[in-house]
Amino acid sequence: MTASETRLRADAQRNRDQIVAAARQVFAAAGPDVPMEEIARAAGVGVGTLYRRFPDREALIRAVARESFAQVLADAREAAAEEPTAFDALVRVIGRSHQLQASVQLALVSERAREILKRDPETAASRDALLAELDAIVQAAQAEGSVRADVGTGDVAILFSLVLRQPPAVDDPALLAFERAAALMLDGLRSSSASPLPGRPITGEDLRIS
Repeated sequence: MTASETRLRADAQRNRDQIVAAARQVFAAAGPDVPMEEIARAAGVGVGTLYRRFPDREALIRAVARESFAQVLADAREAAAEEPTAFDALVRVIGRSHQLQASVQLALVSERAREILKRDPETAASRDALLAELDAIVQAAQAEGSVRADVGTGDVAILFSLVLRQPPAVDDPALLAFERAAALMLDGLRSSSASPLPGRPITGEDLRIS
């Protein structure tokens, strides 16, 4: 491969990464029906470049969901391996799961995107792997006595969705209130929380898209 070809491939990959990153932010803020031209502007590329990488909106939605789940799965595995307790790992996963925000919006909020992701085996596999890792962390936290026994992985995932729906920017004055709300949600998972919960624990299986 020549130096020119290598550079072209690197440029193409960089454009693709910029488009996916921009789409993740735009989808998270406004949903998946935002004009493709707006996503191209946010990515700093032309509309033609966007369509060369992603021929239609469905392809872009799939790419955002796949990469978001993959990144959070990697973060969850690192947290489980590195943190001293399972509860610390859970806190870390929630704190770093901004990558999942767009997928939460797509899978839980948008009916159109949910239908697209139902038909994508790769997204389903990534989602199931993430839920399995989260389930292992939740069960380990329950075994160590730090998380209440009457919650399931689905309960925690739903808390994710509530926390991630629209987190403020770093310089937003509402950030402190957001962080306090997230801390209150986490505190509600602790085994010391005595208030009974209605119904049964929500499992990861309950949240399957397909």
